[in-house]
Amino acid sequence: MVYLDYNASTPIDQRVLGAAVEALDVYGNPASSHHVVGQMAAELVNEARSRVAVSLGRSTQEVMFTSGATEAAVLGLLGVMLGSSSRPNIVVSPTEHKAVLEAAELGARLAGGEVRVVRVDRDGVVDVDDLDRLVDDSVAAVAVMAANNETGVIAPATAIADIAERVGALVFVDATQLLGKGSLDGVVALADVMVFSSHKIYGPKGAGALVASRSVQKLIVPIASGGGQERGFRGGTQNTPAIVGFGLAAELAMKEQASDAARIRDLANELLVGLRRKLPDVHVNGGEADRLPNTLNLRFVGADSEAVMASMPEICVSAGSACNSAVPSPSHVLLAMGMSGTEASESLRISLGRPTTRDEIDVAVTAISAAVSRVRELTGE
Repeated sequence: MVYLDYNASTPIDQRVLGAAVEALDVYGNPASSHHVVGQMAAELVNEARSRVAVSLGRSTQEVMFTSGATEAAVLGLLGVMLGSSSRPNIVVSPTEHKAVLEAAELGARLAGGEVRVVRVDRDGVVDVDDLDRLVDDSVAAVAVMAANNETGVIAPATAIADIAERVGALVFVDATQLLGKGSLDGVVALADVMVFSSHKIYGPKGAGALVASRSVQKLIVPIASGGGQERGFRGGTQNTPAIVGFGLAAELAMKEQASDAARIRDLANELLVGLRRKLPDVHVNGGEADRLPNTLNLRFVGADSEAVMASMPEICVSAGSACNSAVPSPSHVLLAMGMSGTEASESLRISLGRPTTRDEIDVAVTAISAAVSRVRELTGE
């Protein structure tokens, strides 16, 4: 088996696994500060919070742990919209993750406003002129994915932030895919609210973070109250082992990002060259834009992606976001980029990761090219 679906989920780094397993022995509730066992758990959570904050260059008071990026997006967007009665509208890109799009819809509805959808070009890059037209002083936030989970296309963060700042709108950034794969410097400096997920960076599932400045936190209405955990924004006992793993995974992701990216970019290029050597009509979706080094979204003309995947069960890739795989349909990201349903259904997302080897790339080239050729033959393409 060759796993090339790292944008969906990553294996746990063995260093992270060791830390998370050790934390399983600390069984106290982090909120039980009146005894030593609870204090030990709280120490682990605080250390993990510090690791995430330092990795991002933010204050520990700005980091709130969640169960993942989806929950963080819902907390952040709904919280902002509920706290913005005088600004009931929100602007989103149509290529955002479905969690962000649906949270934006609900938030705007509850606030009595609307979701304004900005155009993207054929590569999936936000049309800055259209964004400038849509953003006014009725807009509470502009939501943008720092790097797209399906195409790897990186957003023009500076231009987006400049437009939002002009009218005092917040900049909400889904940075889930960028952490550990590309530079976060500009995004961290420009974003008012960010969300992250542990299992995208070789950490355990069940942990993520909502990161917001203290001033922005004052604007957010908590929607998951309970025992006062996470500064009152997310009630419930913290998942200590997962949080510990997330903290170390974030630290490692930042430390090893440059070396990982260089090696993975070379492997991704080898994969693309190898496939094009064996197959005609292979197109890179979003290929003219700045993209993550590990992500290739490829259209194989005349070969349905579901049929291709069924023909090569030993190769783990996807036709889009893992969150949409239960109901196979053309990717909303590719459709928003102007592709037809047929073109989108001929596309595969291939995403490499830290464990990917050159031998795996060779195996993948052979298997994918053979599968595409079989499907094309069966359909007469």
